[in-house]
Amino acid sequence: MIRAFQQADMDQVIAIWLDASIQAHDFIARTFWESKINDMREIYIPSAETYVYEENGTIKGFVALYENTIASIFVSPDHQRLGIGKQLIAKSKDVRSQLSLSVYKQNHSSIVFYKECGFKIIREQVDTHTGAPEFLMSFP
Repeated sequence: MIRAFQQADMDQVIAIWLDASIQAHDFIARTFWESKINDMREIYIPSAETYVYEENGTIKGFVALYENTIASIFVSPDHQRLGIGKQLIAKSKDVRSQLSLSVYKQNHSSIVFYKECGFKIIREQVDTHTGAPEFLMSFP
């Protein structure tokens, strides 16, 4: 079930974000992600419209929208490839008519996933936080 984020979800959401970020972005040092935990907890999640995918009391994924941008979308590594990410994208499309997101150029599986969800690459750019190349993608 997808529902609105509640403050009590924070620890599970942060754990999913950290685990999935480290797994998906092995080309960026683990210490970078660990250094951003407080920013996620105190700045990014509170300022976003966030939805969680919950099953049997356990959060398995989340999407955080900031204006028309998917700022974060992550599924627990143990629950990936089960359709949770597609459901979170569908929820995002239900609440926004236009969406954009940034994805690291080296994150090939996520690029394929976003293309399957109807996103198109608009341009290549550089992430200001890591210096890594990324794509800006948009829907529709």
